[in-house]
Amino acid sequence: MSNTEIQLTRHVAATPAKVWAVLTDLDAAATMLTGVIGTERITGEGYAVGTRWRETRKMLGKEANEEMWVAEVEPGRRTVVKANSRGADYTTSFTLAPSGAGTDLSMTFTADPDRSSFLARLLMKVFGRLGAKATEKMMAQDLRDIAAAAEAS
Repeated sequence: MSNTEIQLTRHVAATPAKVWAVLTDLDAAATMLTGVIGTERITGEGYAVGTRWRETRKMLGKEANEEMWVAEVEPGRRTVVKANSRGADYTTSFTLAPSGAGTDLSMTFTADPDRSSFLARLLMKVFGRLGAKATEKMMAQDLRDIAAAAEAS
């Protein structure tokens, strides 16, 4: 089964530095991102490769906990966050590009179910569209929330 990939871009009326500061403030995520109920830092300080945290979100009416970690950082330009749950690998990348007086913020989410059991892959195939639609809605809200926080700073 192939990867699922969703990509969204939003223009933010703030400098890349302001967007980056909001995007990488893990400790403020629960107060800034509408869909995040809480975060718990596991390892690391600040925002660097290897930093791990547990994030609790409300999705499809239920709370979900995921352990996430920073996999790549190009300060002010790009970061990649990873998670692994139920045998699937999840990758979320954020790219910042100056655009006029603001920033174009792109978010790409990829789910790779290749290590999942046959049943999990089958369920992902059957319910994949529903999950992809919910994920896209969550991503769009995250981008709105990041933009609002960066524009207000």
